[in-house]
Amino acid sequence: MITRRALGAGLATWLAACHRSNQKIIGVVPKAVSHLFFVSVHAGVDQAARDFHVNTLWNGPDNETDYTRQIEIVDAMVARRVDALAISATEERALVAPIERAIRAGIPVTVFDSAVAIDNYVSFIATDNYGAGCTAARTLARLIGGKGSVGMVMQKPGGTSTMLRERAFEDTVAKEFPGIRIVARQYGMADPARSRAAAENILTAYPDLAGLFASSEAASIGSIQAARSRNRAGTLKLVTFDFSQTHVEALSDGTIDVMLVQDPFRIGYEAVKSLAAKLSGQAPPRRLDLPVRSIVKSDLEKPEIRAFLSPEWAKSR
Repeated sequence: MITRRALGAGLATWLAACHRSNQKIIGVVPKAVSHLFFVSVHAGVDQAARDFHVNTLWNGPDNETDYTRQIEIVDAMVARRVDALAISATEERALVAPIERAIRAGIPVTVFDSAVAIDNYVSFIATDNYGAGCTAARTLARLIGGKGSVGMVMQKPGGTSTMLRERAFEDTVAKEFPGIRIVARQYGMADPARSRAAAENILTAYPDLAGLFASSEAASIGSIQAARSRNRAGTLKLVTFDFSQTHVEALSDGTIDVMLVQDPFRIGYEAVKSLAAKLSGQAPPRRLDLPVRSIVKSDLEKPEIRAFLSPEWAKSR
């Protein structure tokens, strides 16, 4: 059995070897390592490391609700003197103190995917999440003909990226669609099983629900399962966020009507690129907002969409 102490000693040896090779070390801390979204981010991180001749150190909590573990990881990277740090914060305020400790230690920080309540970062790289929430509301409104009751399966409190999507969805419905009423909102706490339970609760309480918006990967998977278990697949208009093989299959069989997707590979790539530029004395862009893409069933036959959604790169890692 490998102990934490042995792992730490091995990591310290690896870091020392990297420093001796004169390659800069960029620590990358995702919200979680278990979701496909962050697996794809990791692939982008690795590609950028190769392209810009840096080393990357990838480590994050197992799930998006564990901000205590994320704080521990950031502090460990600061103690090990990484040259730069990229982070997707699990909670916008809880991560302020550890990130500021990194900056005070002379470590430049790029924030990616989900914001944190600081302004002295190098770059902020993320999907335009508020714009994505507006798109979700307009898409669902079109699908239900501009009238009826809808629900939301949300991610978790405190995660800026998903909170922006959810707020924008509510704002857009209120401002633009007086015939639509949001009758239920429940958190799935970044967990597919809990998201399924939340969606099933909504569908049980509102059997005539016209549409549902799921604001994240976990919320989407749970909502897909709930629609099927409640025999609403194909009659409930479902707009989801992010992608996985489960999403693609559900879009193909009609359970999902529209799938909104980010480009996680590019998010990871651009995060490392920004810090590689900073470490070489350049001034990277302060902010990069990436648009979402709306994908419907007919798009699955398009070569560019199939390449975008293909999980083959993950198998070859």
